[in-house]
Amino acid sequence: MKVFFAGICLFFSTLFSCQQKGEDFESVSADEFATLIADSDIQRLDVRTVAEYSEEHIPGSININVLDEQFAAIADSTLQKDKPIALYCRSGKRSKKAAAILSRKGNGEIVSFNSDSVPLADT
Repeated sequence: MKVFFAGICLFFSTLFSCQQKGEDFESVSADEFATLIADSDIQRLDVRTVAEYSEEHIPGSININVLDEQFAAIADSTLQKDKPIALYCRSGKRSKKAAAILSRKGNGEIVSFNSDSVPLADT
C-alpha cells in the first residue's frame, strides 16, 4: 500500500512539475512603479485603449492596446526583448493580462503596475 501511495505521489509531482508556468512577471505598488519608470532604460508600456491613452498617459510610454487581437504581434515588433518592460493600465487587470502574454512570448524582465490599493492617477 505504501508503494502504491508513493507511486501516486511521484506521478502527480512529476505531472505538475513538468507543466509550463509561462507567467514570469512581478506586480508592484505605485511607489515601486514610479521608481522603476524613472529609469530611462525601462520600456513604459500603456496597455489601455487609444482613447484612454490620448486622455492621459505617462510621458515616454508606448501604447499597445492589450484588447487588440494583434497585441502580441505589435508588441513583438515594437518592444526590445532585452530591455525591461513596465506595464500599466487603469486598474491593473489589463496590465497583468499583457504581462502574461509578453512573458509567454519570451520577453525579459516584466513588471506590472498593481493598483489594488492606489489608482495610478493619484501617483
